[in-house]
Amino acid sequence: MPRATLSISLPDGIWIRDVSTTHSEAVFEIVTALAGEQAGIALLNLTTDDPLPILTAIEQRSDVVDVELLWKQEETALLQVEATSPPLLLPLWQAGVPIRLPFSIQNGEATWELVTSSSRFSALGEALEAAGIEYTLESVAEIGTTQADRLLTDRQQEVMTTALEAGYYATPREATLTDVADRLNVSKATCSDVLHRAEGSIISWFADEQFGPASEPRSHLER
Repeated sequence: MPRATLSISLPDGIWIRDVSTTHSEAVFEIVTALAGEQAGIALLNLTTDDPLPILTAIEQRSDVVDVELLWKQEETALLQVEATSPPLLLPLWQAGVPIRLPFSIQNGEATWELVTSSSRFSALGEALEAAGIEYTLESVAEIGTTQADRLLTDRQQEVMTTALEAGYYATPREATLTDVADRLNVSKATCSDVLHRAEGSIISWFADEQFGPASEPRSHLER
């Protein structure tokens, strides 16, 4: 299961590419994003010396339907932008690959961090190429089977794998918790409990990898 960091060169036709390259010193931090049939909406933090000229530049874009200044303090502003330009995250949604949020964009370049299966990672590469989006693989590390064995019990691996294959973790979600439980022939409550424990183990492992262990690790058999 690869863990990767990608640098994405934003394609033409996306408002944030033009605005971020014109104001190359500004950092756009995408907090969350939602794609609709006609437009996409993004919530983002903007950090720059003076956010107001950038806010004006966004408002003047023909592909921006609406922009709202939700909050501003000195060099930071929180914006909600609705635009009709092709959604940057579309290849991720097509491949069913979640990324770590928030992620940053500066001078027309985005940085994505993700953990997914090898098959979905390959599908993401194909989706990026199909969309004409250039990218550079900055780093990739394989989370091996032995690591997964230390993180999860056999039952947790089975339930999480079933949830992944069903599309429970896809964006937008392709399967409900009930769907996953039905595939496993277990109750919804049991499925939820096993997934919750598995997710907790993975999040704890990720936190240890990023920030160092907060305490001595415990075997999954002790949980």
